[in-house]
Amino acid sequence: MASRGAKDTGKGQRDKSKRDGGNRIALYPGTFDPVTLGHMDIIARAVKLVDHLVIGVADNPSKSPLFPMAQRVKMLEQETASLAGAGRATISVRTFDSLLTQYASEIGARIIIRGLRAVSDFEYEFQMVGMNQRLAPDVETVFLMADPRHQAIASRLVKEIAVLGGDVSSFTSPSVAKALKKRVAEMKRK
Repeated sequence: MASRGAKDTGKGQRDKSKRDGGNRIALYPGTFDPVTLGHMDIIARAVKLVDHLVIGVADNPSKSPLFPMAQRVKMLEQETASLAGAGRATISVRTFDSLLTQYASEIGARIIIRGLRAVSDFEYEFQMVGMNQRLAPDVETVFLMADPRHQAIASRLVKEIAVLGGDVSSFTSPSVAKALKKRVAEMKRK
């Protein structure tokens, strides 16, 4: 993933993660366009494993994002608000547009969280881990298998269903489904 560096969401989390020192900081990267129930499943499970989870929203124009970066960040902040605390990790949502391993180093993350839906994901992820280990040998990648109920969910397919007028409510939260419907209507007016 290519990018230029971290951007603070304005809530001071960047400074906090730098102070965390010995705590287990993990990075869960993705475009999250839109955030799906599959993403939320991985996030809910990741917060049980680490002290601080940074959700890195990648700026990847080659994926032709449906939602602007600021809206994806806002959706993730709203969707994850209830998952932090009570014995689980703190969560921050930040954008990045640099190499994944550089960003992990910048925020002090020693763990990269990746979700796997199917065997086909594994081949790509296996290559990425090999490259990332060469670039940053001190950063480990942890794979979490998607809950079977969410294994078929992919943001790309959810967008396609929404654009074609289908019901995405079984793949996203109600608020994300509403945002998708609104965004598709805006695009059709243009």
